[in-house]
Amino acid sequence: MSVRIPNKFLLCCLFALAQPSVPSLKAQDKQQLRGMICDERGKAIEKAGVTLQPDNRRAITDAQGRFVIKALYEGDYTLTASALGFEPEQITISIGAERPNEVKMSLRTSSRQLSEVKVAGVHGNPDNFIDMTKTAMPSKVISREEIEMMGSRRLDEVLKEQTGLAIVNDIGSGSRAVGLQMQGFDSGYTMVMIDGQPMVGRNNGNFDLSRVTVSNIERIEIIKGASSCLFGSEALAGVVNIVTRKQISQPQGLAALKYGSFSMTDLTLEGQSPFADKKGSAYLSANYYRTDGFNSNPYLSEGKTAPPFNSYSAQGRMRYVLSDVSSVNLNGRLVTRHSENRLAYQGVKPSVDVLDEFDLNGSIALNNNFSNGLRLRSQYYLTRYENKQGITDLESGLVIPGSDFRQYLHRAELQADRQLTAVLGLTGGAGAAYELLDNDFYQGNKSMSNYFVYGQAQWQAAERLSVTAGARYDYHDKYGSKLNPSLGLRYLITHNLNLKAAIGTGFKTPNFQQLYMVFTNIQTGYSVFGAEEFWREMGRLQDAGQIMSVFPMAQRVGKLKPERSVSYSTGLEYKPLASVGLDINLFYNDMRNFINYEQVGLKTSGQQIYSYMNIAKAYTAGAELGGNWRASRSLSLSAGYQLLYAVDRGVVDSIRNGTGLYGQTYDVSSNRMRASRRSDYVGMNNRSRHMANLKATYIYDRLGLTGAVRLSYRSRYGFMEDNRANNFLDRWDRFVAGYFLFNVSVQKTFYGKHLQLQLTADNIMDYRDQLMPAQQGRAVLAGLSWRFFKDE
Repeated sequence: MSVRIPNKFLLCCLFALAQPSVPSLKAQDKQQLRGMICDERGKAIEKAGVTLQPDNRRAITDAQGRFVIKALYEGDYTLTASALGFEPEQITISIGAERPNEVKMSLRTSSRQLSEVKVAGVHGNPDNFIDMTKTAMPSKVISREEIEMMGSRRLDEVLKEQTGLAIVNDIGSGSRAVGLQMQGFDSGYTMVMIDGQPMVGRNNGNFDLSRVTVSNIERIEIIKGASSCLFGSEALAGVVNIVTRKQISQPQGLAALKYGSFSMTDLTLEGQSPFADKKGSAYLSANYYRTDGFNSNPYLSEGKTAPPFNSYSAQGRMRYVLSDVSSVNLNGRLVTRHSENRLAYQGVKPSVDVLDEFDLNGSIALNNNFSNGLRLRSQYYLTRYENKQGITDLESGLVIPGSDFRQYLHRAELQADRQLTAVLGLTGGAGAAYELLDNDFYQGNKSMSNYFVYGQAQWQAAERLSVTAGARYDYHDKYGSKLNPSLGLRYLITHNLNLKAAIGTGFKTPNFQQLYMVFTNIQTGYSVFGAEEFWREMGRLQDAGQIMSVFPMAQRVGKLKPERSVSYSTGLEYKPLASVGLDINLFYNDMRNFINYEQVGLKTSGQQIYSYMNIAKAYTAGAELGGNWRASRSLSLSAGYQLLYAVDRGVVDSIRNGTGLYGQTYDVSSNRMRASRRSDYVGMNNRSRHMANLKATYIYDRLGLTGAVRLSYRSRYGFMEDNRANNFLDRWDRFVAGYFLFNVSVQKTFYGKHLQLQLTADNIMDYRDQLMPAQQGRAVLAGLSWRFFKDE
């Protein structure tokens, strides 16, 4: 079909990158791909669906399990095969004139949630040989199709609807301290990665997920549990890996615009093209996003609890084939964000809060694929994050300094991967990382270095039993060496019942703030000193006569130890019918050497002094349940639920012994102090006992119509001390009430899938709470996108 483009100027801009390659494409003979889809025993699967990306070419297998896709350009593609009752498989293939262009794929019987894509076979991410879906801990992949169907704009909007994940607010650290909680861990314990490399820049441990646009995300990979056996520090709770667009086989482009409530504007331009007779490929994406912010606090007479901001981001990728064996990859990402928030509370002087952020990521990698099956990848990665914030008192003109720092991460890594036999595959790597922080609060430049080596083995021990084993050895220049192993098993009990179990260890080194911070709040006068700077700063204040008292607890401030965790999980996947899948996963995370933020002294002015120390032992335990039902060819239903217990062992031990910080409590009902009871302790703050989600999706390909209705629930959770302080959460303290969020999205395509219209409504019931400053009210957005590609 021929499609007329009304806006020629926009078309030219998007294809500026593609033009040099057009003559070579016309002269190139097109190829065809033949293949066969079978089950684990080699039996052909009829009517299996096959999709070839990024061209979105589709085929259905015949009675012999065979398919053919014609008229293909040479280059790299992602091939996905799926069939009812089987787990999808995805591989990366290369189409060429001198290759046989034939493929055989085996699908295994498994149950899974329809919103997940489990990746088997050859891993499709050229940026990292570690297959995120084959680690020892529970894993999940959110596909591009699911992200588009949700109509989400930023990363936090996607993750908050996933089972076992919660977006949390740290109000004490400012309105922008919003992070991700996983299986009850604080947000500082989840590693956020982009294309296999860690991102930096946190506010009191929270990585603000709204910094990341989803416009160029291909998929999101999630591992839950202690994952540092493969990924290192900050992965105590798990890993979120953002995988951006990669496979490019022909010139394509995209222009998309969304606009709606709170003046939210999301504009995306994309262009991609091969060049040099398909030896090279390039991709470029640009995104602009702005919002007026929103307010959930009735006592705020002016300003927003979630500040307004505008953000510009650009990302580029280039790949070039050097030889039959080697290729080079270049990645780059640049993001800026600016925010100004004028604040005026009742009875408080008005002020303006200004924040500027600058985020740069770049990498260069050399890939070698040898004829014996060995793959090698050498990569250098650099990230730079800059944050400048200041608050100005509008009456006096006094500028109160906020954050002002630059953080650098240099990382070099060598990876190797090889399938040694039909039943054994190995992946390994070694590297080094150097981190530098330049911050006025941290007494100048501070740096850390880490050297690591790791390995993972995939062993098909028997027809029904597979084993995944991994280990990572780290040497830290401040904390010595650590070895973290993991082990996972998967056993096929029957053809429709699968057992899985895993154990893994993790660790997290103290961050710059916990070690080196020297900060005094000008407005209130309290001070925070990092453990390494504490005694020097206390001596300085004592010499100046500013210390009233030092608490006995201060003797615990010293050299901080890394935080450790051991995670256990076991579960079942059951598929009683071809259209129904159920799964359950039980988890237990044992955590030691937790670093707590404690008051350790008083100034003569009566203001507090805080520092950090290893004092806490804790655990989180619970269960995750999931289910899906394909009610018809078009309608699918899925649901998820998490039960969570989060307990500080230090609190429990103190209550049982009747001594220490938590031995006494104030009983509101009797208006007196008494000995604490175990039943008084509710658990750790900011954790909900129950979380659930329900989703219905409708896909009608013939009409180009898709839609999704999503409902999520979070039960009440503790917020802060609200009665006479006893230092732990009890039933008389302040809680955030349980709530529901109801979201709907509808999409319709036209003109051979070139044009798409979308309508999204988030938080339809307009739920707000002043204790949740980042929870927006009702938001309705309309979207329009045009995809530029050549019709067959």
